[in-house]
Amino acid sequence: MNENLVFDPEMSCDTETIDYKSELNEAQYEAVTTTEGPSLVVAGAGSGKTRTLVYRVAYLVQHGVEPESILLLTFTRKAAAEMLRRASELVGPGCSHVSGGTFHALAHELLRVWAKRLGYPLDFGIIDRGDMEELLGTLRKQAGLADKDKRFPRRGTLAGIISKASNKVMDISELLAREYVHLLRYAEEIKILARDYTIYKQESGLFDLDDLLLRFYELLNKDPEAREKIASRYQYIMIDEFQDTNLIQAEIVHLLGRDHKNVMAVGDEAQSIYSFRGANFKNIMEFPKRFPGTKIIKLEENYRSRQPILSLTNHIISRALEKYEKKLYTRRAGGDIPRIIPLSTEKQQSLFVCNKVRELVDSGVEPNRIAVLFRASRHSFGLEVELLRHDIDFVKYGGRRFLEKAHIKDLLALLRVVNTPSDRVSLARVLLQLDGIGSKTGAKIVDWVEGKRARLVKLAEYPGTARVQKSLAGLGALLNVIGARGFDLQERISQAWNFYRPVMENKFSDDYPDRIYDVEEFLRLAEGYRSLTRLLADMALEPPDASVSRSGSEHAGHRLVLSTIHSAKGLEWHTVFILWATEGRFPPPYARRTPEEVEEERRLMYVAATRAKENLFFLCPMEADSEGSEFFSLRLSPFIADIPPGLAAMGPEREEIKSREINFRGPPAVPPPGGFTLNDRVEHRVFGLGRVTRFISEDKIQVAFDHFGIKTLQVNYAGLKRV
Repeated sequence: MNENLVFDPEMSCDTETIDYKSELNEAQYEAVTTTEGPSLVVAGAGSGKTRTLVYRVAYLVQHGVEPESILLLTFTRKAAAEMLRRASELVGPGCSHVSGGTFHALAHELLRVWAKRLGYPLDFGIIDRGDMEELLGTLRKQAGLADKDKRFPRRGTLAGIISKASNKVMDISELLAREYVHLLRYAEEIKILARDYTIYKQESGLFDLDDLLLRFYELLNKDPEAREKIASRYQYIMIDEFQDTNLIQAEIVHLLGRDHKNVMAVGDEAQSIYSFRGANFKNIMEFPKRFPGTKIIKLEENYRSRQPILSLTNHIISRALEKYEKKLYTRRAGGDIPRIIPLSTEKQQSLFVCNKVRELVDSGVEPNRIAVLFRASRHSFGLEVELLRHDIDFVKYGGRRFLEKAHIKDLLALLRVVNTPSDRVSLARVLLQLDGIGSKTGAKIVDWVEGKRARLVKLAEYPGTARVQKSLAGLGALLNVIGARGFDLQERISQAWNFYRPVMENKFSDDYPDRIYDVEEFLRLAEGYRSLTRLLADMALEPPDASVSRSGSEHAGHRLVLSTIHSAKGLEWHTVFILWATEGRFPPPYARRTPEEVEEERRLMYVAATRAKENLFFLCPMEADSEGSEFFSLRLSPFIADIPPGLAAMGPEREEIKSREINFRGPPAVPPPGGFTLNDRVEHRVFGLGRVTRFISEDKIQVAFDHFGIKTLQVNYAGLKRV
């Protein structure tokens, strides 16, 4: 394995003795020393799962197992790198010869060697979810499906359906019947789009992220010689976060380990929260059936939270319908019991957080050790406004991803064309940035190029108008220079940025200075690479975390953390606030269609609560806001409504939610202009759909538009309509 999997061939192994019994608790020691045959480590939140995996790698290597025969699969490359680094510190740097990385990275690396056996080129390109959506949008438009019926699903929904059907190995009609009943009448049209999408990728030499796993599974399942050679290479397999695997990943594990059966799956069914990505809760529950004779080991001692927090979280998950019985405990006795805070309004919820954060910071708690978690990204909008008014800096994780921003995708498209000339999607995107080239002309140019590098560098020869030829001449000259073999990667990126910068300034004239910060962050990330192929693969396989700072501070380490719960998994904080712990918001109405969905929402609440080390607050506004009270019952979330009095305190302490509107730092509030309220969804005749984010004066309003960013509008003239 090489560039996408984690190892360093310059390192060698050591045999320093480790007293495993004294370094590990009893359950961890059992997991580390159980090396032969299948095992399932059910690792409760904060129970030292990573430590267990690190010591098991060290134990195997120290007891004579060749590092190259060990495979450690994780869900981030960073996690694998950190585990192998720690293992190397224990028994010597030779542990870095262990193959560690993600399922996608493993598939990508092996398909670069074996893809021809399946009839695919070895130099295939990779498209991310955003590219997938754009391509489906184009195919949808070409088929005229949106013109015939305005209710036909949009490109994002189409991508979700096709991806989920792929991950779940399910026919599209069956998936629609289960999860998208309202779209079932479009089943045949969606199937045709899925077929056209597949053909387009094949003709362009492209794989999407789902293809990587599917083609790798196909290789292992249909090519006995390939499976035997690959599987024999890895005699000891460990999989972290097994509860997050999808059906294809579970099948891959089985095909790799079915001969020797030395497979250890590590995970926690109580933290299975990614079904929307195709994760299958049943994988961890049925692992013992897939590998008969599995030894089940439970890690129940928690090293993160105080016991009062664990007692409450144990209660929350005890109501789960299907689970491995376990009860977390800790030696960290004492501490305050968690608190459930019923509040009248969202405004009071925001004020409570602001006041409590100030109190914690004044007592010496660093802001970055405090987190506010929420079920959906939009649930924090009201709080974000209040934090600004109180001059509290924050960083937000979740919601829109860094690489989904249009200007970053534009720059990446340029680099993808250099790397994979047959990438029609990226070339079309690049062409649309040029003066005088629209979608029809762009499509003709893409057809003329035919995926040939020789045509790319001679774009000026395209038989178009003088204006088009002038635009193409500049692009062709750029591709000729940065596409040259042996050209330095950093210089390639620099020249691509120099070419794109004036395009971006013209395209996003209202807020291009803010977008430059994003590009500078991308340039910083790219500094660690020497290979364009690897850079583009990593950006697609494992994009950087999304983060937004509302104040523009450069000191992320000192900011309050706002995060969706899905983005917070695996992390921990001194104090955690859970917003909108009310029925109708958590769980939301759309997540209550089946018992399985409700159970996942329960696990999501459990994940949120187990992030807290010292303090835990559930905030429960009892008035619905502009999302419509008809959809929301004004009651506590059912996941905390039955908590016994001894496990949680009800209500705020005295003075905690009094408004500081007189004393806060910032301008006084102004009456809502135009009859709009904060977070209202609105529509503009030019900018389309957006959300009200700020009131500036009696006649000015700030709206964050879905596709045009933040705009300041005069409500008397803007023609805004509430949606």
